[in-house]
Amino acid sequence: MKELVSFASTRGFVYQGSEIYGGLANAWDYGPIGSQLKENLKNIWIKNFVQERPDMTLLDAAILMNSQTWITSGHVGGFSDPLMDCKACKQRLRADKLIEEYMEKSGDTEVPAEWAGESTPAANLTAYIAKKEIKCPYCGKVDFSDIKKFNLMFRTFQGVTEDSSATVYLRPETAQGIFVNFANIVRTSRKKVPFGVAQVGKAFRNEITPGNFIFRTREFEQMEIEFFCEPESVAPGKHLELHAKWKSDCMDFLTNTIGLRPELLRFRDHGADELSFYSAATTDIEFRFPFGWGELWGIADRTDYDLNAHMKESKQDLSYFDPFTNTKYVPYVIEPSLGLNRLFLVTLLNAYTQVETEEGSRIIMKFKPSIAPIKVAILPLVKKLGAEAMEIYKFLSPHFMCEYDEAGAIGKRYYRMDEIGVPFSICIDSENYNQGQLTVRDRDTGIQEIVKIENLVEYFRDKGC
Repeated sequence: MKELVSFASTRGFVYQGSEIYGGLANAWDYGPIGSQLKENLKNIWIKNFVQERPDMTLLDAAILMNSQTWITSGHVGGFSDPLMDCKACKQRLRADKLIEEYMEKSGDTEVPAEWAGESTPAANLTAYIAKKEIKCPYCGKVDFSDIKKFNLMFRTFQGVTEDSSATVYLRPETAQGIFVNFANIVRTSRKKVPFGVAQVGKAFRNEITPGNFIFRTREFEQMEIEFFCEPESVAPGKHLELHAKWKSDCMDFLTNTIGLRPELLRFRDHGADELSFYSAATTDIEFRFPFGWGELWGIADRTDYDLNAHMKESKQDLSYFDPFTNTKYVPYVIEPSLGLNRLFLVTLLNAYTQVETEEGSRIIMKFKPSIAPIKVAILPLVKKLGAEAMEIYKFLSPHFMCEYDEAGAIGKRYYRMDEIGVPFSICIDSENYNQGQLTVRDRDTGIQEIVKIENLVEYFRDKGC
């Protein structure tokens, strides 16, 4: 990870936030290459799950919401981390994560009686840590303070007064914006159950132990879907079938659309002891990070909990009338929730390839062409061909994100483009240019091919750009 962090900074993927002022802990800025990669991942997710599906629509809800939203959803009262301090080295730790990491590393897969996932009482966490003599990962001591609950929401004030009546929160998730707009979406989109609502947006959590680069950050982007379906009382078992289908669709997106290696991914179904009280089923898709297996994508069957909670508190009707069966019900919902920042990280890790050459070791970022930040590099063989090369740039840039570079030897420029993941590079030389053709080099194979200028757009589209 340390190697990747350094590489990401030097190649324009991710910078330390506010670096000239010493930075801000766990704040990151996405550079010229990284910001484009992030946009590509976002857009291909929307294309795959919204544009190409007649049963999906899109929403962009406000970050600031009425505070009652978060009281009703349970975030104000229950959205907290079990925090404790190591008395020896003063590091602050999450007790539940310490236990999970112990179980992962030790191979102790037996679920302890004290364990109940996120809802485990603090006393049970303390008892399990003591029984297993789990050590501090920083200093190796077993000497912890009592566990305290720490609410994860960022709080601010709306307007000119700073009192409880003006309190608002930066949203800790995007899902609630979909639930409170359910009736509006049904009315204006004319979608029929089953249908889904997708949203991409910023969320904020005052995490206790952020770390591992951009794996867990306080400011992040979520890509969430709430897929509304018939409840158990109307169509028994149907919601569980849809949950299984969404598991398959999400894994297919990661392996086939994004191009992640299947051996780096696995499903982890939550046991009955881990499930939220309202959940009928929850599955995580995990990725094998350098620091171990970690959650990438959560697919939860949330039943009708959220809509019912908001109906009860708001006194608004959020039920659905089915015109085909002439029945009225509160739908169940399947929620595939993916962090864009984590998808960005796993895409970097998956693409990062070290190769040995006669000149020494070098890095190739093997992004799939469809998600590559830059699709085509335009490289004049010599500077005096800059005008011709710029014509090619102008010809291709309306269709693809291109990079123009005329400085240095052509071989070094090829390698530079390999390092930022450009799948194809065009060399402009006078002999071929005068014949209406150019040399195209493939990043992964190094094979060079002569292509007519008039066919370049079609050529790159056929290659998946």
